Amino acid sequence: MIRAMQVALAAGAILVMGAAASAEFKPTRPIDFVVHTGPGGGGDTHARALNGIFEKEKLLPVRANVVNKPGGGSALATAYMAEKKGDTHTIGLYTALWLAAPLSSKEVRVQFLEMTPIARLALDPAIIVVKEDAPYKTISDFIEAAKKAPGQLKQAGGSIESRDNLNRLILQRATGANWVYIPFPGGGERIANVLGGHAQLYIADAPEVREHVRKGSLRVIVQLTEKRLPQFPNVPTIKEAGIDIPIIGSVRGIVGPPGIPREVVEFWEGVFDRMVKTASWKQYINDNQLEEGYLKGAAHVKASEEFITQRREIYKLAGITMYR
Repeated sequence: MIRAMQVALAAGAILVMGAAASAEFKPTRPIDFVVHTGPGGGGDTHARALNGIFEKEKLLPVRANVVNKPGGGSALATAYMAEKKGDTHTIGLYTALWLAAPLSSKEVRVQFLEMTPIARLALDPAIIVVKEDAPYKTISDFIEAAKKAPGQLKQAGGSIESRDNLNRLILQRATGANWVYIPFPGGGERIANVLGGHAQLYIADAPEVREHVRKGSLRVIVQLTEKRLPQFPNVPTIKEAGIDIPIIGSVRGIVGPPGIPREVVEFWEGVFDRMVKTASWKQYINDNQLEEGYLKGAAHVKASEEFITQRREIYKLAGITMYR
């Protein structure tokens, strides 16, 4: 009797182990890695860099192919992700645009949390730069100059919903200063206008002005970060400069199509758990002047919800029309 029970229990254990093993997911064909930019764009280069880390560190059993879906901000990329509902071999590289665009654009119909959040990988810090020979050594210098000549100084930037314009609006509200915002379609044009003296200030992602700062043609006067970046140890954060405003976040992370099984999410969480510990990833973070920001699971979802809530509040403050 006892022997029979032992055999039955062993058989049961084997069945349980077999069920657990069958629940594990491993890709069996190449992964589609969706980005919202064209070849050479920020999302594209980031995805290809991640691909390089996947290969170098042997993190995936299959290769990953970057799938470019530019257009409509993030509209085409997120719509494509929605069409891939349940697809276990598709992931997307999201940026802040994927979270914020549905709020202010009728064209972007797929909201971030309708997809499957997998992991937040890093934060994109913003810095404020001026031309090297500009008279503004600090953000206070610029603010005082703007107060003395309201509407005369100019800031180069992107769309009105972009982080650089939102930072301008909350800076103006906090300080009482006023300056003009001039949108340009690309970072190269924005930088050129500052270098040419046509605009006095640019709020930039750190990597896009790295070479100009290194060469000395642009100067960083303040960091819009919670703590100083290692690359700019002598430049104060905005709060250290005496201006208490919210830090408007920008993020990079991974999302899956709607309706993918939990075991697929767990597979990717395992991949990124390993990736963020590698020397290759740490070198990438340092080289691209990013901030560590790895989150997964409930913490990732909560941070995404908080990001969307903050962006909605700032859009309301800025008078930007919202549709969702």
